[in-house]
Amino acid sequence: MIRPVRAWGVLLLIFALTAPVAAQFQHFPFSTHWRTMLTPVDSVFPPLASRPMLARRDGVLPYHRVIAFYGNPRSTRMGILGEIPPEQMMAQLERVAAEWTAADSTLPVRPALHLIVTVAQPQPGRDGMYRLRHGDALIQPVAEWAESKGWLLFLDIQIGRSTVAEELEWLVPWLRKPNVHLGLDPEFAMPPDGIPGKRIGSMDAKGVNDAVDLLARLVEEGGLPPKMLVVHRFTTKMLTNHELIRMDPRVQVVLHMDGFGTPALKRSIYDVIVTRRPVQYAGLKLFYKNDKPMMTPAQILTLRPLPVYIQYQ
Repeated sequence: MIRPVRAWGVLLLIFALTAPVAAQFQHFPFSTHWRTMLTPVDSVFPPLASRPMLARRDGVLPYHRVIAFYGNPRSTRMGILGEIPPEQMMAQLERVAAEWTAADSTLPVRPALHLIVTVAQPQPGRDGMYRLRHGDALIQPVAEWAESKGWLLFLDIQIGRSTVAEELEWLVPWLRKPNVHLGLDPEFAMPPDGIPGKRIGSMDAKGVNDAVDLLARLVEEGGLPPKMLVVHRFTTKMLTNHELIRMDPRVQVVLHMDGFGTPALKRSIYDVIVTRRPVQYAGLKLFYKNDKPMMTPAQILTLRPLPVYIQYQ
């Protein structure tokens, strides 16, 4: 069984006072996050994480593996979340979660619904941003499905020609809830002349850091557990300057490999964009229709770093 090495926040405080601040706390200085530093933390090492890092013990990662169903209930083409009726979908997620528990009992499973709330569009719309925001009328029922089961909820945004900061503001009331987390999809982040679906988009670390900063603020203001931030990626150019993504113990960043194909191809892509370009935690997407064949839990558990977030589309 792989376990993180235990360390207490008080010991970290003592170490912070006796070690160079720039070397030890470059990304989360003591003066900014004093309450976080007094929270019990663990030092986490590969393969549970992509690199050595700190994890608050009140966070989901790396103490659990998230198993998520992805999509939008208003579309049967965007993923399993909307492809079949809700009761059938949730029963299937429970079966998949049980399969993962049987495959690896060392990490308890946390089921999740990963809902696309802002959808990139091929047309500009009234504001020219090439994206459609789905409001509470869509989010509320899916949130109730998750809450009824004690599951997590992820809200995923495809920003089109907008910005991460602009697309997050209207989601703040939802992100203040302790079981609600965030996803960013750089595939649909367009330059000023880009049209979603005509090209693969790209997002810089600055956009990811805008999300990190907002989530960290909400955690601090609300006394919440750390927020998870899932960032999709299947090419190197989809995420630029990944090494500049800020490390903050209040936000757990998952670099999520969401390319489809054969197991051999997926392993190759995973190696290029996750293993060789570490951020924090690792995730993997499985496609019911496009993976031929779909990787099994046993195969996935041989990947390094270990995926702690598994998404089914």
